[in-house]
Amino acid sequence: MRNMFLESGQVSVNKEGEDLCGDRLTTIADESMITTVLSDGLGSGVKANILATLTSKMLATMLANRLSIEESVTTVAQTLPVCSVRKLAYSTFTVFQANYMGEAYLAQYDNPPAILLRGGKHMDYPYTRKIVEEKEILESRLQLQTGDMLILLTDGVTHAGLGKLMPNGWKREEVIMHLERIYKPHLSAKNMAALLVDACRDLYMGHMDDDTTVVVFKITERQAVNLIIGPPQDRSDDEKMLRLFFAKAGKHVVCGGSTAHMVSRYLNEPLKTEMDYVDPDIPPIAHIRGVDLVTEGVITINRVLEIAKSYCSADIMSPQWNERKDGATRIARMLLEEATDINFFVGRAVNLSHQDPKMNIDFNLKMGLINELKRCLEGMGKKVKISYC
Repeated sequence: MRNMFLESGQVSVNKEGEDLCGDRLTTIADESMITTVLSDGLGSGVKANILATLTSKMLATMLANRLSIEESVTTVAQTLPVCSVRKLAYSTFTVFQANYMGEAYLAQYDNPPAILLRGGKHMDYPYTRKIVEEKEILESRLQLQTGDMLILLTDGVTHAGLGKLMPNGWKREEVIMHLERIYKPHLSAKNMAALLVDACRDLYMGHMDDDTTVVVFKITERQAVNLIIGPPQDRSDDEKMLRLFFAKAGKHVVCGGSTAHMVSRYLNEPLKTEMDYVDPDIPPIAHIRGVDLVTEGVITINRVLEIAKSYCSADIMSPQWNERKDGATRIARMLLEEATDINFFVGRAVNLSHQDPKMNIDFNLKMGLINELKRCLEGMGKKVKISYC
């Protein structure tokens, strides 16, 4: 999977009336492998949250450190606190591991079996049964391909509509049929998760009777996006910085008026600014031949960060969020749903307009926004580099 990227998206909704979710996702990634554990604790609320948190964190840590599933499950089983009412220490789990050659491992205990879509169609995968600490674990080894989607879910999905619109709940076969209907090749992992949870909410008739979590992994080809904001501190470095910027493969985004004028001079192409405000709070975009997108600077990037924080959370987002046409949404779509590798070029030149106290914006804010955006994107597993000039 050296030229592939494992994109992920998660959406969780708490049981009605509960402040804490009884489902928990833990992911640990290093240079060679990603380890994810989705756990569903017994019951709901605080106790379920504690059980799921302990299970997911312990399993993910041990498996990421190359312990066997037998050793890991045994340790968890001997550690979990026993419920004083039900006399049980119980938490279901789904383990997913993948290396960067596309080789994947699944270990599943009592969660609805993970669903694999290939080319938008359900694909069965083999499994073997293993008994560990009186738990029947289903183990599978898969070779993932570009375009594959692997969907992990808790039983809040298969319980959707139980006793309401679906007297026997939402059977796995029916979930698969729904996934096949809504699948589109360009659909992101996050949006697929959001669409499935949306359907669960409808079946629950707006009243969630169980914690519901969907985690989607999508195998995509690597795609670079390069974003420049601000001219260099020394104007004599303009050409050097832009040579490096345009030498990078992938899409090129220019943010900020001064930056756009610098790029226009360098490319010897006119800067054409649109006059219509698609969003009243976000300045219009502009156009330079040879550049994929030109936008305003700090205000736009601040909105991009807001979108990214929401996108990276486990909260549900409208799958239609990225249909807006303002500059911030266009950048967010590139960074969140298209890019796997992101290169930020940040100029240190001080824009005097940013020192206006009425605007409450200063030079350090730009740096802070980019660094915070970097942390958010890296949390999604993306490779991010910042170059200052």
